[in-house]
Amino acid sequence: MHHNYKRLLINSLRYDFTGVTKKQPMIIHSRLSHNLKYFKPETQPVENQFLQDVLAGLTSTSKSLPSKYFYDETGDKLFQQIMQCEDYYPTRCEMDIFQNRTRELVGIISNLHCNVDIIELGAGDCSKSIHLLKALSNEQVNFKYIPIDISKNIIANLESSLPEQIPGIEVKGMNGDYFEMLNLLSSSSTSKKVILCLGGNIANMTINESESFCKQLRSYLNPGDIAIIGFDLVKNPRIIYNAYYDREGITSRFNLNLLTRINRELNANFNISIFEHFCSYDPLTGACRSFLVCTKETDVQIGSKTIHLKKDECIWTEISQKYSRGQIIKLAKSGGFKPTQMLTDHKEWFVDAIWTAI
Repeated sequence: MHHNYKRLLINSLRYDFTGVTKKQPMIIHSRLSHNLKYFKPETQPVENQFLQDVLAGLTSTSKSLPSKYFYDETGDKLFQQIMQCEDYYPTRCEMDIFQNRTRELVGIISNLHCNVDIIELGAGDCSKSIHLLKALSNEQVNFKYIPIDISKNIIANLESSLPEQIPGIEVKGMNGDYFEMLNLLSSSSTSKKVILCLGGNIANMTINESESFCKQLRSYLNPGDIAIIGFDLVKNPRIIYNAYYDREGITSRFNLNLLTRINRELNANFNISIFEHFCSYDPLTGACRSFLVCTKETDVQIGSKTIHLKKDECIWTEISQKYSRGQIIKLAKSGGFKPTQMLTDHKEWFVDAIWTAI
């Protein structure tokens, strides 16, 4: 099990994501990594934001709930179990890349021939990237590791544990949201940047949303900087479907736990027993979506608001977008990057794409 608590954020995964500029906040959550970060112009109490997001999704014509709220204590534990499932391949595939194709990653970074900031968005326990950091250290590449995370505890743990595992490593953690921290770095560091956006975080956006995200990421980089981004590749539809509809039923419990959390934290009264988890995968678009299906007509009270759900009405909870190699190249170019290389696992199910900012 890789405790890869990565988090990518954007302010409402389900809502309008167009017209993003460098100063506009975003939220993105990844199923493959779930370290939540908020990009909000104003600070609100977490409970109020949770309530607002839930009501906004459930009062829309097509009902939805933001997947960033999957991760309470129970959700964290269930997600760890999901990553242990035989059918859930993405984590193992990317670990394969970082364990077995490290030499190629080191070669790309060492060819910059200058001081380098290795910036990881949502580092968690650094279980994948530590293989790269050790290799860079062994090759005596002059680099600084900068993990960015919303969790002060995660940053503190990395700053204390990594020097014990990699003697001489310089770790400078940053606690906050990704783009705000990148903005600070862009004005305070002259080193070349290598951005690690691992775990398929970008999969939890639609194609249009991912285009906006990449453009915003590019706005914080200089020409010649590098981004290493994880993508889950299109493959046999049955393999993808099984990854999100596991035989053990853990993904089902993971999705239903969101309703349990809403009941507990927002004083709602969802009857969990009448909801079922449903997953669909469209091989034509590459979109794998998860839903909660209401099997009986019901009214749900959330605070002072009553939500009516019809029999068989679906609540969309998550997207996991799969990409072709051609789509990855197109995404790089539209975002202001030159696609440099694609590193795959031995099954060629997952790719870490290496892009150079132009």
